[in-house]
Amino acid sequence: MLGICFCLSVVVHLAVSQKTEEPVTFTCTEGYEFDVEKEICKDIDECETVHEACKGGMKCVNHFGGYLCLPQNAWIIVSNGEDQPTTPPPVDTGARAVPPAVPEVPRASHTIQCAVGFMPDSQNYCRDIDECEFSNYMCQFQCVNQPGGYQCACPEGYQLHGTRLCQDIDECETGHNCRDEDMCWNYYGGFRCYPRNPCREPYVKTGEGRCRCQSPTVCRGLPPVIVYKYMSIFSDRSVPADIFQIQATSVYPNMVNTFTIKSGNEGGEFYLRRSSNVSAMLVMTKPLTGPKEHVVDLEMVTQSNVLSYRSSSLLRLTIIVGPYPF
Repeated sequence: MLGICFCLSVVVHLAVSQKTEEPVTFTCTEGYEFDVEKEICKDIDECETVHEACKGGMKCVNHFGGYLCLPQNAWIIVSNGEDQPTTPPPVDTGARAVPPAVPEVPRASHTIQCAVGFMPDSQNYCRDIDECEFSNYMCQFQCVNQPGGYQCACPEGYQLHGTRLCQDIDECETGHNCRDEDMCWNYYGGFRCYPRNPCREPYVKTGEGRCRCQSPTVCRGLPPVIVYKYMSIFSDRSVPADIFQIQATSVYPNMVNTFTIKSGNEGGEFYLRRSSNVSAMLVMTKPLTGPKEHVVDLEMVTQSNVLSYRSSSLLRLTIIVGPYPF
């Protein structure tokens, strides 16, 4: 904050000798004092005479008739007028007293030139500009106003990329606390730990994320194969959106493949769009808000009426929705 202070008037009395005892009075304007030797009014340097003239880290700048309190990085340009203080006329030693002489006050103008990020207000004080009020799109996540500028901030799990964008931190690369028997899965804004071997009785692991039931008798009524997959999406993603494709790994003549959502779609957030005889696309129909985890079971049935053949497999898709739309 900039402050302007002025001092009280100073009255100096000079005794006139010889033929009269009536004093001659000289009056200086506020912020000046009379110099007896030079017989002129001179400016008072309040930055020297006033104790702690400016506080709060402001700097004191003396000027004609007062002083200014300015931010440390502010500039002040002072231009002097042509008129200078005048010397009072000599005292007549005759029997009459000389009328009081009032020196002219130097006329000065000053212009406050604020540093970048500041602007003068109606009272010519320097005030900080809150750039965050200009727009809600100054920063991707949060705008933090600072003296003379602003800075963008990102939420936990993200780091500032450039000056306004937030970039996900891959905690699986930078550091995580998953156990050795777990794998780290990074998602937008965080990470989760999932078993490296998701297979449970009566299934055994036959590949990465792939489980097969070894006993047809025990697995009667259960899918013979379960495949585990994981994916991450932004929060509140626009819809409809294609998010995952399921495809048959083996193609045989005269085989017909059908695709259905077995579970995980109780709220009607998804549907399967068949794209060919061997593939289908999972489409998101409603925006998903995170952080949240959705587990969707997609079944593929392969059958042939000619060969009297039928088999099925289940793809268990875990969808992790991040907490933010980036």
